[in-house]
Amino acid sequence: MVDAASDAVATAELIRTGEISPLEAVDAAIDRIEAVNPDLNAVIRERFDAARVEARGPLPDGPFRGVPILFKDLGCEVAGESIYDGMQCLKASDYRAARTDPLAQQFLDAGFVWLGRTNTPEIGLLPTTEPDSYGATHNPWKLGFTPGGSSGGSAAAVASGMVPAAHANDGGGSIRIPASCCGLVGLKPTRGRVPMGGSANEIANFLVAEGVVSRTVRDTAAILDVLSAPRRGTPTRPPAPSQPYANLVGIDPGPLRIGVLADNPQDRGSLHPDCVAAVEATVALLAGLGHHLESACPVAWTDPEAVFRFSSVWAADCAASVDAWTAKLGRPLTEDDIEPLTWKLAEIGRGVSGPQFIATVSEAMSLARDAGQLWRLDPSEPGDGLDIIVSPTLAEPPLAHGNFPGTRERPLDGFIRAGAFVPFTTQANVSGQPAVSLPMHWTADGLPVGIQLMANFGREDLLIQVAAQLETAAPWSDRRPTVHAFA
Repeated sequence: MVDAASDAVATAELIRTGEISPLEAVDAAIDRIEAVNPDLNAVIRERFDAARVEARGPLPDGPFRGVPILFKDLGCEVAGESIYDGMQCLKASDYRAARTDPLAQQFLDAGFVWLGRTNTPEIGLLPTTEPDSYGATHNPWKLGFTPGGSSGGSAAAVASGMVPAAHANDGGGSIRIPASCCGLVGLKPTRGRVPMGGSANEIANFLVAEGVVSRTVRDTAAILDVLSAPRRGTPTRPPAPSQPYANLVGIDPGPLRIGVLADNPQDRGSLHPDCVAAVEATVALLAGLGHHLESACPVAWTDPEAVFRFSSVWAADCAASVDAWTAKLGRPLTEDDIEPLTWKLAEIGRGVSGPQFIATVSEAMSLARDAGQLWRLDPSEPGDGLDIIVSPTLAEPPLAHGNFPGTRERPLDGFIRAGAFVPFTTQANVSGQPAVSLPMHWTADGLPVGIQLMANFGREDLLIQVAAQLETAAPWSDRRPTVHAFA
C-alpha cells in the first residue's frame, strides 16, 4: 500500500523490498496532487506522463529509487524542460533549459522521479508565494493564507501530502520561512555544502543554499547526504561530517550550550505571542533533554541597518538576473515584462557601484566573523561559547494573502513589510551558517509556527541531532492540515 504519510525514506524502503513498485509510488503521488492541488495551487506545471514512463523504465539505483519529488520553479534546471523563475515573460515564451544543472542531476541520480514544478514568487524575492504568473499558493492549514516563500509551492505540496519531500532553495530564508508557515522541517545548509553549479553566479552561491522541505528530520538528513556528495569543480567546501547525516538521527549529541533569542534582533517591532510561546516551549524541552540554556545574541545581529545595507547586494543580484534573462530571451525585458518589485530592485541594483558592492560584501563578512566569536569550535571541549542558538523562525505566524503588496507607484512596500516578517533568517545567509526550522507550535486557529536552530559553520550534524531529539520529544508528523491527501 502506498501511504501518503510515509516519508521519503520509508517509501524508498518499500520500493527496495518490492512491497510497491516505483510506478505505484508515482501513480499514488499523482492521484494525491490531482485531489488537493486545485485547492492549493502548489504544483503549477505537471510532467505526469513523462514521470510514469521514467518510473516504468530503469531508474538509477540510488537511495531514493522510485520516490516521487517536485522541483521548485526556480533553479534545479533540467535540459529541455521549462523553467520560468516565477516570471510571466518566461511563461509566455515557454522558456526551456539548455542543460541539466548538477543539482538536478544529483536528485535524479539518487533515483527520485520528478513529477513537476512548484509555485514561487518572481525570482524568489518575497517571503510569500503570490506571483502574477501563476497566482497565489494557499497554505494547506488555512486557505487564503500564505504558505511562505519563496519555496511556498514546495512547502504546500509536502505539507498536504502530495509528495514526501520537495526541492527548495534559500537566499534569505526561503527554505525556513515556508517550513515554518507549513509545519515542516526546513534546513538551510552551510554555504558550499550543496554546490549549486550550473549557471549560478558567485553572488548567488554566496547567498543561496539548496535543499528540500520535508516532514521528517530523517528525510532532511538523508537527502542532505545525497545533495552534499562530492562534485567536481566545486571551489569551496565546508568540512565533511564524521559520518553520514542520516546516521546521526537518534544519536544523543550530549549536553550542549544553547543560546536563546526571544526578542526581535532588528528592533522592528515586538514578536507575536505565538512566536514567543514556540521558543519558550522549545527551551523547556531542550532543558529537559539536558542542554544548558542561556540568553544570547550575536551583537552583530542587533544592528537594524546591517541587513538593510546588505539589500544592495540582493538588488545587484536581481539586476544581474534580469540581464541574464534578457540575454537568454534575446530581447530586452521591459517594465511590462516583470513585476514592480523586480523592476525596482533591478534599477537599484544597477545603481550600486563596484566599490559600494565590495564594501557591502566586506562588511557582511566582517559581521559574520564578529558573530562567529560566539561559537564553540568543539562541543566536547570546555569553553564559554555556544553550540546552537534557538529563536523563532519568523516574527509572526503565517499571514493572509495580500500582506506583501507591490504596485508601480509603491513597488517596495512588500519588500519593506518582509523585513518585519523575517528578522531571524537572513543572518544565516550573510554568514553562511546552517540553520533549520522545526514545527514546534500551532496557534489557536491551527496555523503552524516554527522555531529556528542555528549552528556554527559546517555543523549541520549538531542541528540534525538536536532536531531529531525535539522531533521525538514533541512529534509533529501525525498532524494534518485542513487540506490534505492523507488517509
